[in-house]
Amino acid sequence: MELHITTLAERPELQGPLWRISDLWPEFMRHDPIGWANMGRIVAELPEYVLVATDSEGAVVARAFSVPFQLAAEGRGELPATGWDQVLLWAFSDRRHGRIPDTVSAIEIAVDAGVQGKGLSARMLAAMRDNARAMGFREVVAPVRPSGKHLEPGSPMREYAFRTRGEDGLPHDPWLRVHVRAGAAVESVAPASMTIAHSVERWREWTGLPFDTDGPVEVPGALVPVRCEASSGYAVYVEPNVWVRHRL
Repeated sequence: MELHITTLAERPELQGPLWRISDLWPEFMRHDPIGWANMGRIVAELPEYVLVATDSEGAVVARAFSVPFQLAAEGRGELPATGWDQVLLWAFSDRRHGRIPDTVSAIEIAVDAGVQGKGLSARMLAAMRDNARAMGFREVVAPVRPSGKHLEPGSPMREYAFRTRGEDGLPHDPWLRVHVRAGAAVESVAPASMTIAHSVERWREWTGLPFDTDGPVEVPGALVPVRCEASSGYAVYVEPNVWVRHRL
């Protein structure tokens, strides 16, 4: 498929269209408060870290967001257990305090539903690596949301993340496999990478499920069960992700 990938800084006119691709994220995933507060800031304040792919007709078919942060800052040094949420907070804290970033973290790669299955996610990942390298960074990290984990929400992420295929030793999970093929190493699990807490009424709206009994609820698209506290009127989803590290 013919693809033209640029940064948003190079083509600011794509700021509107990049939001309109038809992705397949479950509805509840759009309500992480950290993401809600900061995703738009990446586009507005860090356009050089936003990649946009257009097809031969100029339509936006994929996007990729990343953020720079200082992993070596005091009190850090290791990739955080709070994964995706934490790197977003670190990135904009560092920006506010004038800290010089030393690492780029992937935040999202989204491909339009109409062109999925054509290898675009791997091409966007390669472009993200190239973009970080061109800006002088020596590594990209990613709190990966394994694409097959939702099919077995009861499996511990620590087992799933390091599961490999017997024939070639590559990760069992398709999206982790793309990262490893691109040169990444699977490093660790971020057990609380994203937290979404809301009323049971809102969870019912998002999922169509009753959320009327205390205990775990398996939700389509969720990587682990959602913890429902129906007697108290709320439910909490704590999503684990998998840290991978790309040396550039």
